[in-house]
Amino acid sequence: MDSLSAPWRIEYILATKPEMKEGLFARIAQSSDDVANLVVARDRSCFALLNRYPYNGGHLLVLPYKEVADMNGLTDDELADLWRLARRCTNALTAVMKPHGFNLGINLGNVAGAGIAGHLHIHIVPRWNGDTNFMPVIAHTGVLPEALVEVAAKLRAELAK
Repeated sequence: MDSLSAPWRIEYILATKPEMKEGLFARIAQSSDDVANLVVARDRSCFALLNRYPYNGGHLLVLPYKEVADMNGLTDDELADLWRLARRCTNALTAVMKPHGFNLGINLGNVAGAGIAGHLHIHIVPRWNGDTNFMPVIAHTGVLPEALVEVAAKLRAELAK
């Protein structure tokens, strides 16, 4: 069995996080600077942005504006909106980056790997045959073939269609 490994992320996971009155995603949701925040789409009750610490190029997060820890905090309509945007983002990634597949996932709680456990979010990670290599293992470095701002601009354009 092949496994996806990103050992360099442990530093971020274990690092002490500053205490803030509102969460990172809530601040991004309220911001109007979508370019700086790598926001690629905004819908009625949810939005999507590129992950600044991606496992692979094009790694997106889809999340509700409402800061909830799990799916029980959303109405049925909000939950449906969240998954519809996840589908739209998967389609946009397919059109722009042409991946061979995807990992979609939700980490509920710190123990499950949620870096920001208080704000539910769906990870969409594009995958390509042979996309793992020696760099993360030997150099503790991930290689992204394209700058995040450029990927965000392409996805924003695709999602605006």
